[in-house]
Amino acid sequence: MSEKPARPVLVTGASGALGRQVAAALGARGWNLVLTDIAPFPDAVPATARFARADLEDGVAILRLAEGCGTILHFGGVSTEHPFESVIGPNIKGLFHIYEAARRERARVFFASSNHAIGFHERTTRLDADCQLLPDSYYGLSKAYGEMMGRLYWFKHGVENVNVRIGSSFPEPTNARMLSTWLAYSDLVELCVRATLAAKTGSCVIWGASANTRTFWRGDARATLGWLPRESSDAFAAQVGGVVSTDPVEERYQGGAYCAIDYTRNEMAPRDIF
Repeated sequence: MSEKPARPVLVTGASGALGRQVAAALGARGWNLVLTDIAPFPDAVPATARFARADLEDGVAILRLAEGCGTILHFGGVSTEHPFESVIGPNIKGLFHIYEAARRERARVFFASSNHAIGFHERTTRLDADCQLLPDSYYGLSKAYGEMMGRLYWFKHGVENVNVRIGSSFPEPTNARMLSTWLAYSDLVELCVRATLAAKTGSCVIWGASANTRTFWRGDARATLGWLPRESSDAFAAQVGGVVSTDPVEERYQGGAYCAIDYTRNEMAPRDIF
């Protein structure tokens, strides 16, 4: 019999690519789920779940959906690079509503952060989880802000949160960079399970990547959760290891193509980090 949390779990962004994977897998385990998204749910709703459309910017709706929940798996919001005015509402104001709901319900937050919160670190640097935040885009900036909001709510209100810097979560890696950043769906689901069921988390950071030997990252809190990724990009190395772009900015930095969007610096300029 699979482990189940004592209280319902709210999954935001449930209609998105990752939310759908999580909803299906946890539903198959018989978890009591509350699913929400601004878009309709495209699949059959699991028998132990209910779905309600809601906008993250509607604080009252979020409070109602979170009633009685012990964990909020927060995948909602703008999930790719967009103009700042498009990002700020769902990703910043919306996250505030998530944390206010978590504070009221004494719930834990799983925050789907991103590698784009640290994207301007060079690929030659192997990072620990306490590295400097160097967002590569407005999207990445919103994720860096979200991690800081988690720290605020932990230190001020005792709201536990797990900040997962998701690398590249797709069915398979498609280029050389993803050999470092790939997160298999099965590893993501198990990370959600461990983050929900862990006795304590505090406010911690996890690198959201599978057991890839080419990883850019090390030194996170996965032992606290008891999470051990089982998949690896290594099996795809021969297939995609030569797939690279012709953009020197994209290939220099961990954030890849997001670093090159609207990039105006002289690429040869020094990159000292203070």
